Amino acid sequence: MYAIIETGGKQYRVEEGKTIRVEKLPAGKGEAVTFDRVLLCKNGDEVQVGNPYLDNCKVEGKLLNNGRGRKITVYKYKPKKNYSRKKGHRQPYSEVMIEKINS
Repeated sequence: MYAIIETGGKQYRVEEGKTIRVEKLPAGKGEAVTFDRVLLCKNGDEVQVGNPYLDNCKVEGKLLNNGRGRKITVYKYKPKKNYSRKKGHRQPYSEVMIEKINS
């Protein structure tokens, strides 16, 4: 059984017992998280597709950790104009353990 959910403007394929990294959620460590924007749910041979979301399907999980990703360097410059800017960025994320898919 798996489902496709939408959170943070991205889509994720989730299964029970798996861990996913999503855009940072406003919950604390150890709290329950519910994803109600379910696009597709597959249970055996039965496939349910939403238009755009399924009303009767929810995905429940537990927030394991909030963190920040690896640092990336953003470097801009214009040749012959003595212009350059160097900047770093670390994207925040939330790590979620999928506990249950209710369909």
